[in-house]
This record gives sequence, structure tokens and C-alpha cells, in this order.
Amino acid sequence: MSFPEKQDSDSGHSPSNDGKKLGVEAGDFETLGHGELPPDPDAGLSAEERAKIDRRLLWKLDLRLIPWLCLLYLISFLDRTNIGNARLIHLEDSLNITGGQYNAALSLFFVSYSLAEPLTNVLLKRLRPSIFLPAIMLLWGIVMTTMGLVHNFQGLMAARFFLGLAEAGLFPGINYYLSCWYKRDEFGIRAAIFFSAAAVSGSFGGLLAAAIGNMDSIGGKRGWSWIFILEGIATVLIGIASFWMVFDFPDEATFLSDVDRQRVIRRLKADQQSSAEHEDFRMAYFWASVRDWKTWLYALIYMGADGPLYAFSLFLPTIINGLGYKSTRAQLLSVPPYAAAAILTVTIGYIADRTRQRGLCNMGVSILGVIGFAMLISAESPGVQYAGTFLGALGIYPCIANTITWVSNNTEGVYKRGVTMGFVIGWGNLNGVVSSNIYQKKDAKTGYRTGHSIVFAYLFIFLLGGSALQYVLLRRENARRRAGKLDHLIVGKTEKEIEAMGDVRPSFIYTL
Repeated sequence: MSFPEKQDSDSGHSPSNDGKKLGVEAGDFETLGHGELPPDPDAGLSAEERAKIDRRLLWKLDLRLIPWLCLLYLISFLDRTNIGNARLIHLEDSLNITGGQYNAALSLFFVSYSLAEPLTNVLLKRLRPSIFLPAIMLLWGIVMTTMGLVHNFQGLMAARFFLGLAEAGLFPGINYYLSCWYKRDEFGIRAAIFFSAAAVSGSFGGLLAAAIGNMDSIGGKRGWSWIFILEGIATVLIGIASFWMVFDFPDEATFLSDVDRQRVIRRLKADQQSSAEHEDFRMAYFWASVRDWKTWLYALIYMGADGPLYAFSLFLPTIINGLGYKSTRAQLLSVPPYAAAAILTVTIGYIADRTRQRGLCNMGVSILGVIGFAMLISAESPGVQYAGTFLGALGIYPCIANTITWVSNNTEGVYKRGVTMGFVIGWGNLNGVVSSNIYQKKDAKTGYRTGHSIVFAYLFIFLLGGSALQYVLLRRENARRRAGKLDHLIVGKTEKEIEAMGDVRPSFIYTL
């Protein structure tokens, strides 16, 4: 097989002679061995010309991948948290449920979500992103729509269970998917932009709920029903469009020319990423993740961010309502903290990529959250408490994307990375069960201090403390590797066997 005799649009040159002789087309990269590079389509070009082509390629990837994936996550987060907005529009009264039953419905989502999550990245790899992601979106869009038709507590519980099951694959799947496209020092800002959609959904959700709430009694449905129905229909439509808008992994993505495909694979392998290669699934990858101490410490760190994230996003309208602001105004006042969080999330993603100091970024940002929830616990003034919600959002949202990027940077191997991210994100989301129950109606008179105190503890102990511990341990491990203390692990091994060791190989230096 060979490349057609035409100029490449990025370089303006015909493919190199090596490229003509060794042309690699979609799906053929699995024939490359460990450490073997596809032919260089830019051989003979100057460093300046190569850099220009690389910038154009990166821009092409960004335009094709990031905007649509951000939209998918915005819809996902909107659908899982809009129940907090629906609560202010008489959800509990209409279904005749208590505050405890409402919290139980929130909790059930996280049970099914977390149990399904560790397996989803394996399914994503085996079924292809262009099939898996649109399919699960269609499923949860249908569930979301039917949630607007429930008439009792049992119906709400069933809908929340299946919503969690269907949504489980999106967040870990997209983070894993993006990590297979970008180099380690490029992934953070993209993950941050992607996750900022969660903060944007909080802003958008509050505005949307305030508008849809005015549809109360239209068609015999309450305002909260219309929130679920309209947002569910939108999800279904976007899910259908995703069959054409979501692409597969680099070795099979249809929007890449053969030359660009070679460039993507070469730049990933130059970054020492095994995600640039084909791997067949083996249980050894699963056990490698389970036995890795980093997996479980990252799970604790992510728990310290994700528990507060769900407590904040599910109950912010309730918290603001408790400060004395009524339904519509409370919905609108929930918008600014999310907007501020979205801006800081992207900023931290940029800083962490440039400095490669993800642990320090986590520690610095988490302190803002600790201060914010300390204000919510101790202050009496509604104004000061509302300011505390700003700092709370600023201290939580950036750490989600930054922690996921930190995990990805330090876990090598296609399936090991996928399994590890599934475990980390699944454990973090399981703490949504705790988050769903810490803000009780009976605590409204005391300003929800119990809930604020639990979030404070999560931020201080797990996020801040866990990040500090991981930073120290990784720094110590890097020192051992640079000193050659692990070189005995590769004695007698071939180059292929050494590369197959992934992040265990002594030459792999962890991102701090």
C-alpha cells in the first residue's frame, strides 16, 4: 500500500520516500511493534517547518475533538444535577416525598454510576468511541425524558438508577479518550476546558431552570417535569448527532489523512506513551492497576474533590435559598460562582501544563475551597456566606480536571490507564452517596453547618493532604529512578519488554 502522489496540506511537500514505501493507513498501526515508529512524513524539513506543521495539527485536533466533547459533558452534568433546580420548583410536594427520600434518590444515582464506571473504559476501547459514547448518550437521554413523567418516589428512584448506569461511561471515557490523543504536557489544558463545561452547566442550568419553571401547568405538567422532559429530548437529539461528530482513536480516526495519522502517532510515541500503540486486553493490565499504590492514593485525592463537587452542585440552589433568597432569585444567584469556577479551571489547566507541577496546583487551589467552606461554617452574614460559595467553587472545580490529568500523566499503557482512571473516578463518584445525604432539610435552621463541615473535611484531609502526600512520594520515587536504584529491573530484558513495563520502567519520570 502507498500514499497517493499529492502534496500534504500541512507541509506543502510530497510524502517522504519512507512514507511512500511504508505507508500506514487507518487501522494498520496495530502492526507496529513496541518502540517502532511509523515513517516520518516530514523528513528533511527544518525544525521551524516541523513546529509550524505541529501547531497546525494540534489546532486541527482541538477543533475536531474538544468543542463537541465539551457539549457532551455539559449535557451530562446538566442532566445529573438538574434535580437540584427541580427541587426548588415543588418536586418534593408533587411526588409527596420527604427530604430523606429526595436524598435517597440522589444517592442511588451514584451507586449505579460508580459500580459501572471501572468497566466502561474497557468497553470504550473494544466498541470504539464513535459507537459507545453516542449510544450511552441516547440511553440516558431517554431515561432523562421519562424522569419528567414519574408520579411517585418509586418512579423517581428507578429513573435515577438507570440514569447513573447510562451516564457512567462518559466522564472517564472522554478523559481516557483525550489522553490517547495528546502529549502529557498538552492534556491538562484540554481536560480543564472539557471539565469547565461542568461549571458552565451549573450557570446554564440555573438560567434554564428559571426560564422553564415558568412553564408550570402547561400540558398538565409541573415546571420541574418540563425541566427533565425538555433537557432529556435535547440529550437524545445531541446523542443522535454524536454518531457523526465523535471520532475513533488516532489509528482509526476518519478525519485524519494518512500523513496526519503518522504525525499523531509519532508525537505520542516521542512522548513515551504506549497509548500510541495497539494493545490487546489482558487481565494483567487490570491487576497492574490494582497493585499500583498510586491508583489508590489518587482515588483518595479525587474523592476529596469529587465528594465536595457533588455536594456543591446538587445543593447550591438549596444553600442559597437557605440564605433567604427565594426560588427564582436563588436559581439566578447560583450562576456567578459557576462562571468564576469555569475561568479558574481553564487557567489552572494552562499553568499546570506549563509548569508540570500538578500537585502544587492542587494544593494551592484546594486552600481556596477550605477557606470558602470555613466562611460558610462560621459566618452569619448572608453576603459573607455567598462569598464563601465563590471560594468553594474555585477550590473544587479546577482540582477535578487537574487530578484526572495527573492520573493520566503518571499511568502508562492503554488498558492500565483506562482501568486506573475507571477506579479513581468510580471511587470518587461513589462518594456522591455521602454528598447526597449531608445537606438535610432539618439542618436549614442552622445554616447547613453539618454539611459544610463534612465538605471542609473532605477538602482539607483528602484533597489537600492527599495531594501533598502524593507529591512527596512521587518526588522521592523520581529521585530513586534518576539515581539508578531501579535499573536492576531491566537487566536482561529486551527493548520491547522494557517498554511494555509502562510507568514501572526506570526511565519513566513521574509528573509532580
